Amino acid sequence: MATNDDVTVEKKNILDLFIEGAQRGFTIGTTSLLPNVVMAFVIIRVLDVTGLLKLIGIVFAPIMALWGLPGEAATVIITSLMSMGGAIGVAVGLYTGANLDATQVTMLVPAIYLMGNPVQNIGRCLGIANVNTKHYAAILGICVINALLSIWFMRFILMFF
Repeated sequence: MATNDDVTVEKKNILDLFIEGAQRGFTIGTTSLLPNVVMAFVIIRVLDVTGLLKLIGIVFAPIMALWGLPGEAATVIITSLMSMGGAIGVAVGLYTGANLDATQVTMLVPAIYLMGNPVQNIGRCLGIANVNTKHYAAILGICVINALLSIWFMRFILMFF
């Protein structure tokens, strides 16, 4: 152990650090990410069985057509407001249900991450930091605009590949 005044630092070897990191990553994956993804699969299945997914597709078809996507893709964008992992689960659920093809999922992935689950971030970060609530709408709007612009950008890129 190394000592620096009143601070004691324990030196660890690379293997111990790797194992600690792997354990933390596994814990985060199983306690945070996995429940969101499973929940998303369940929600998509419930929407599909009840016919609500088809209704969402019809209602949002004109809007999502601006980005070259079917109306059901709106569920991915809406879910990404709350959870990136959940939005990935929704996108995969729509892909496995043949509502989205691989190109459309590829277009949506950057949007999911640019959206960055702002509802959780507002509650966790901005509320704690005492950010004035009048700025929340602008912050949310910027996330949505970035996400939608990224879909157009990805569509443009994918035209050449």
